[in-house]
Amino acid sequence: MSGDPRAARLCHIQLDEKTLVRRKAEVEHERAIAIYDLLENNFFCPVGDFSGPYGLHISLNENRLVLDIRSEEGQPMLEVTLPLAPFRSVVKDYFMVCESYYSAIRRSTPSQIEAIDMGRRGLHNEGSQLLMERLAEKVAVDFETARRLFTLVCVLHLRG
Repeated sequence: MSGDPRAARLCHIQLDEKTLVRRKAEVEHERAIAIYDLLENNFFCPVGDFSGPYGLHISLNENRLVLDIRSEEGQPMLEVTLPLAPFRSVVKDYFMVCESYYSAIRRSTPSQIEAIDMGRRGLHNEGSQLLMERLAEKVAVDFETARRLFTLVCVLHLRG
């Protein structure tokens, strides 16, 4: 791991264009916010003798999440693949709650929206924790970075 904490960060993030499809405005908004927030503040440190900051290309390939980690200049450094099966249930539940949340925003009371949002955040936290655990031996991330990365994993699940 790099000794310089300023180097243990992402400086570029790209989602695989082959898996991107036209999505609802709410989903595109969540994707844009996650990428913006990640680039503003993150902790991302691959295990091994690597030096950052890092570029990250995220894709799905044959039921696997692929994190292609590159140097700031774009040179390949490390590819981390994770099976998607452990994420399926929480992602599915998260999508269902998100649909309820977006629907509630248009026609429910503030207390109903708040209750749904609490469930949404709980599922998001669960998925983020799972991602942190699955990455632990390959890439160190903090919880906020894992949350934003989990958002991007969910966005990629919406491929056509």
